[in-house]
Amino acid sequence: MSSTANAAATITTTAAKSGKAVVRVVWTLRILLALFFALASALPKLLALPASTTVFDAIGVGHWFMYLTGLVELAGAVGLLVRRLAGPAATALIVFLAFAFVTQLTAMHGENAGTPFIFMVPLAVIAWNRRAETAELLGRSR
Repeated sequence: MSSTANAAATITTTAAKSGKAVVRVVWTLRILLALFFALASALPKLLALPASTTVFDAIGVGHWFMYLTGLVELAGAVGLLVRRLAGPAATALIVFLAFAFVTQLTAMHGENAGTPFIFMVPLAVIAWNRRAETAELLGRSR
């Protein structure tokens, strides 16, 4: 085998290992974020735990909006775990968190306003990684 062929084989092997690492990282992010959105964020709202009702009372939108918010978060969590829906779910959750940021700035006087950005970054990684499937789902070619 020539040195060119050896170099090409090494590059291919390195790219394959790198690709597998990216897949593992993205899957890990998807699972962790799904667990967060389902258990730590949606569940307290859907169970109307006092911490959640207090926040939505302070916002002044009523408990119906708390339940709706919990359902949106739960749907996003499930979407993150479905391969075909992971990209759109991540994108939708980024938009959702942008609205949460605005709400925290306005209704909550900036308390915890930076928190949504912590979750937007890994969601953006997922959305970027799944962009081909998202484009396909939307009927657009890449």
